Amino acid sequence: MAKLQFDNSTKLRKTIVKKEVKAFAPATVANVACGFDMMGFAIQHLGDEIIARFSETPGLHISKITGDDGRLPTAVDKNTAGMAVQALRYHLGISFGIELEIHKKMPLASGMGSSAASAVAAVVAINELMGNPLSREALLPFAMQGETVASGVAHADNIAPALLGGIVLIRSYNPLDIIPLPSPPDLQCALLHPKIAIRTNEARGLLPKNISLKDALTQVGNLGGLVAGLFSENYELIGRSLQDVIAEPRRAKLIPGFAKIKQAAIKAGALGCSISGSGPTIFALSTSANKSEKIGKAMQEACQQEGLDSNVYLTAVNQKGAYIVNQN
Repeated sequence: MAKLQFDNSTKLRKTIVKKEVKAFAPATVANVACGFDMMGFAIQHLGDEIIARFSETPGLHISKITGDDGRLPTAVDKNTAGMAVQALRYHLGISFGIELEIHKKMPLASGMGSSAASAVAAVVAINELMGNPLSREALLPFAMQGETVASGVAHADNIAPALLGGIVLIRSYNPLDIIPLPSPPDLQCALLHPKIAIRTNEARGLLPKNISLKDALTQVGNLGGLVAGLFSENYELIGRSLQDVIAEPRRAKLIPGFAKIKQAAIKAGALGCSISGSGPTIFALSTSANKSEKIGKAMQEACQQEGLDSNVYLTAVNQKGAYIVNQN
């Protein structure tokens, strides 16, 4: 990516810089069972909105955060949206002031990519504010910088689908290589969000530094099977492949009743069921909206038996990804 140079902020403001832009980025399911840090997909309805505007005050400032119950910091270097925009500002050579508003439209610490949605919506808004000097794909590394705040790792399995939409595979991180995958037409997802919070860095801390050759082979085989199933629209193969032998066994203990909830989903007709991202949200794939509704109810009933309140979200794969809501 070539570095863009801007030599006159007043000129930019009058020509290519818009006064204010609002962008939306969707929630996501990361890992997709066997694809730890390597696969994710965007979902519908939930997400975050960012408003970015020119400011007379130099530098980058976060003026407002809503929907977080006061839990998120406005300090730029401690906020996922702030860190992502700061990286983009440096790359573009932006010298004038920018103000951000963050509007959380999804649960925090839910395993549905809340931090990624804010980071993605922020860089999309800034790019639009500047007249779109970068492609969507070129925005990925900057949005990924936001994830270092949440988890300490600049992973892309939430960022890439939130930005680009659809199902994506991260083939490589160095160099970054994102592969769009097809979404079979009947694929549906039920998401159960137990009303507990799990911090990403806490969940990552449970993962082993080393895994056995047996587990590595099992995981690679499942990931290959899942990719093949998506391309061939082989739902049975997709279901067989939704098995995680690395992250799920370690993280399941953070979610009360996980085994019972998963069993309820499979019994209700799910192709497969696993933890979304770092949890506590649990996702289950199926082949119709009716089945997805039945699966969601079964998971919620199992969750209730554990004494936990929960929300259920039903969705197809969101093919759109992040988008501009309005601009002035």
